[in-house]
Amino acid sequence: MSQTGEATILHADLDAFYASVEQRDDPRLRGRPVIVGAGVVLACSYEAKALGVRTAMSGGQAMRRCPQAIVVQPRMSAYSEASKAVFKVFEDTTPLVEGLSIDEAFLDVAGLRKIAGTPVEIARRLRAEVLAKVGLPITVGVARTKFLAKVASGVAKPDGLLEVPPDQELGFLHPLAVERLWGVGEVTAEKLRSRGLTKVGDVAMLPEAALIAMLGRASGRHLHALAHNRDPRPIEVGKRRRSIGSQRALGRSPKSPETLDAVLAGLVDRVTRRMRSAGRSGRTVTLRLRFDDFTRATRSHTLPQATDHTRTLLVTARALMAEATPMIEKQGVTLVGIAVGNLENESTVQLALPFDKASNDELDSALDHVKDKFGINAITRGILLGRDQGLTVPMLPD
Repeated sequence: MSQTGEATILHADLDAFYASVEQRDDPRLRGRPVIVGAGVVLACSYEAKALGVRTAMSGGQAMRRCPQAIVVQPRMSAYSEASKAVFKVFEDTTPLVEGLSIDEAFLDVAGLRKIAGTPVEIARRLRAEVLAKVGLPITVGVARTKFLAKVASGVAKPDGLLEVPPDQELGFLHPLAVERLWGVGEVTAEKLRSRGLTKVGDVAMLPEAALIAMLGRASGRHLHALAHNRDPRPIEVGKRRRSIGSQRALGRSPKSPETLDAVLAGLVDRVTRRMRSAGRSGRTVTLRLRFDDFTRATRSHTLPQATDHTRTLLVTARALMAEATPMIEKQGVTLVGIAVGNLENESTVQLALPFDKASNDELDSALDHVKDKFGINAITRGILLGRDQGLTVPMLPD
């Protein structure tokens, strides 16, 4: 939160990032509905969103809703280069930049008034520079807290700028839908709505104890604070991830257990390679699933010791998948994600499963070493041979 009480936090968020890069690079796509990705929608332009297309929707469903859409194959290298150029503009604006993803960041512009103007003037100039230097539209929210700046940019989209003055914060926030509260997903929103809490202001009227009883201690306290715009978090430059993960959209066709296991193995391979590259180990493995009806489920397990050992984390992930198998068989799965949390920044003693043989540990460690040195495709597990392991999405450093 700004120490001066001024609205000096900017949340800058590129609009429909992948699709905007495609429209920038191909003038024939401008002003037309664009879908990035054929089997599953990775991104879509606002023209496509207006016709009902959504990210992670199957390609068939997207084309039924928007038959005039133009489908393009993703170009991850182009998106990565565009992101680097945009972050260069951010860092030229202020040294206090906290990246959230490759297409959004918080910027703290407190103290720049004498040399760069008011926060709104800085935001206007930033938007103009991103458009001129990178050719992409970007929306900026300006507020006193990180939370409210992010909400403001969401309200201002697409291609907008919105400031929330300190004396108007709750007047702006309270009429918004509860889904605007950071951390409120489909399940929490349904719990709140089932009790008649549809607006942020409704949540703010409840005592903290009532929210804790409804949602649990952590979520209840979190939402009570945000509903009153209490968010003391400062901008964290060079902030490292709390977890490292990867996910794979699968479409709506039925998936065999063998196919799901291969997807899971590929995701764990990808995650552990990133962990070792970043010099990090973790203890908590989380499996995330999305089903045909767009509901979601998570399962997690915390190991007694941090590790970046692929086999250990894969066995843990497989156990979580087995636990979720009845739900998968009943509802059909359209997305699988794996994340490793409780990260430590330095490599630790590798955790070996009790039932692992030393020879298996040595073989897996050698496999990890070869992949780390020569690339993930240099050598692979037998279950992954001949299988598409999906796209590698560009992201901020781990």
